[in-house]
Amino acid sequence: MIIAPASAGSISRTREKAAAASGVTFIGKKVAALVITSDDNLRIAAEEQLVRELDARRLDGVATYRMAPREVLGSSEQARPWFERAGVEGVVALRPVSLDKQVTYTPSVWTTSSYSTLWGYYGYGWTGVYSPGGTRVDTTLIVETLVYSVPLDTLLWAGVSRTTNPKDAPAFITELIKAAVKELKKQRLVK
Repeated sequence: MIIAPASAGSISRTREKAAAASGVTFIGKKVAALVITSDDNLRIAAEEQLVRELDARRLDGVATYRMAPREVLGSSEQARPWFERAGVEGVVALRPVSLDKQVTYTPSVWTTSSYSTLWGYYGYGWTGVYSPGGTRVDTTLIVETLVYSVPLDTLLWAGVSRTTNPKDAPAFITELIKAAVKELKKQRLVK
């Protein structure tokens, strides 16, 4: 297991390769891009981005939203026949696991020197400090990435990514997809 350090705005990852992944390759095979979210705009955009990354590595990527109706995707019994009929060999699944917001409040602070003497007051203008305080919101997004072999019905690779204060979700998903496909290449599941 590999854990990368986290910092604001960056992605940290935990990755694990399953023993079943040895000898499996998706090169030239159909691989479904599956983004599990109720946000259809995010799902469609992320699946299309993942398909482009898979196609660039000589896989036959297919977006799940193009292959199966949304209504069947929530049930494995209903979704499975769609994947099998489409001849899908692998699935790369991305799922946002949590989105947490932490609000930190900093109170206003006024510090000054003494008013009781001329020279204490005189220093006031030079040493008096007002810090208006305020709030800061930190957003942490955690996404899991899973790669499955459909014929083997086996998990081949898993990763968990965390980012703090992503600038925007689409940019984060794009970065995450590129990192996931790079890891698949490293594991020799793609070229």
